[in-house]
Amino acid sequence: MQQTLRQMCAELKIPRRAVQGYEKIGLVRPSGKNKYGHLLYSEPERERIRLIRFYQKLGFHLKEIKELLDADIPVRKAAIQAKIAELETKNVQLQELIQQAKEYIAAL
Repeated sequence: MQQTLRQMCAELKIPRRAVQGYEKIGLVRPSGKNKYGHLLYSEPERERIRLIRFYQKLGFHLKEIKELLDADIPVRKAAIQAKIAELETKNVQLQELIQQAKEYIAAL
């Protein structure tokens, strides 16, 4: 089923400008236009946008995402594993900072 940009953005809960930005740098393309000239997106495009958003949540930049989307599966796996390791390190640092903040509060 094809959807207009507005419908797709409402379904995916993302700003229209985000999708337009993805289009501008070549991450996604509409599948066609309806009789009113509105851009249409089918399920493969919506799934690609979901994947782009997932990569962004992991902390990848759009330039990196563009490379990942075109990369082979082993390359994608390695990049995601490296990002997981980075996130785990940040998580440990945040937990330590939280603990320090709690100790500071207790000392006040």
